Amino acid sequence: MKKQTLPTNREQAERLAELGNRLRDRREAQGISLETVAGTTCIQPRLLRAIEQGKIEELPEPVYIHSFIRQYAGAIGLNGVEFASEFPTTGFVVQPMRTSWRSLPGAQLRPIHLYLIYMALIVGAVNGLSYFLNRSAQTSIAAIEMQQPPALVAPMGPTPPRQQPSFKTDWKHEAPTSTANKPVRVGVTLTEESWVRVMADSKVEYEGQLPKGAQRTWTADRQVVVRAGNAGGVIVTFNESQAKPLGQPGEIEEMSFPPEPRMAKLTIDELR
Repeated sequence: MKKQTLPTNREQAERLAELGNRLRDRREAQGISLETVAGTTCIQPRLLRAIEQGKIEELPEPVYIHSFIRQYAGAIGLNGVEFASEFPTTGFVVQPMRTSWRSLPGAQLRPIHLYLIYMALIVGAVNGLSYFLNRSAQTSIAAIEMQQPPALVAPMGPTPPRQQPSFKTDWKHEAPTSTANKPVRVGVTLTEESWVRVMADSKVEYEGQLPKGAQRTWTADRQVVVRAGNAGGVIVTFNESQAKPLGQPGEIEEMSFPPEPRMAKLTIDELR
């Protein structure tokens, strides 16, 4: 077997060189490029070129060479089966061809492949950066919340009653003023801030804190009662009469408009 290997190898190389020359001449005579044959047969141009040049050491095993010759011949108009039968495929032993990874079909990157890889890298980088920023923001918020003191909670219990200002009962009254055939009209102007309550015909029309400079007017069919916590800062007018303070500064006063008639107080001495 070893004596038969070398002659058969030489014979295959010679037959390959002869068949390659014939294929190249036929291809060039028809004006067909080697790249066109490669596109038709899906065989790499470097392998087709090795067949034309008879470089058997650059080709795979003889059974593959036989298939390449058949497809090459058929691509340029020859009878591929008959033409390839002239190449012997038995009794040939060759060393495995060391092929660079760059020559493999999977390693031949095209521009579209590079573009897809580039886009995948960009998407991965953006997702990674977004995840890192979100984690950083969450960590910062958690740290701020941990640094804030706990909110003070008021103890549960009954709400203390609202304290109303105490009022004196010795109100000042004026002589009655004729209000026949016209409603009661009371104007209030504040020279100082004061709590004020106004009742018109026994109905509360206003109760609250009035600021300095506030001006209000209330009318009624029968009577308007004004009560103030800072009587000296509340200036009142009754039916367009002369304005005057409701009382002394800082004192709580109440006045009715028109004023109620003062009841005479009889003492024991007066009855005697």
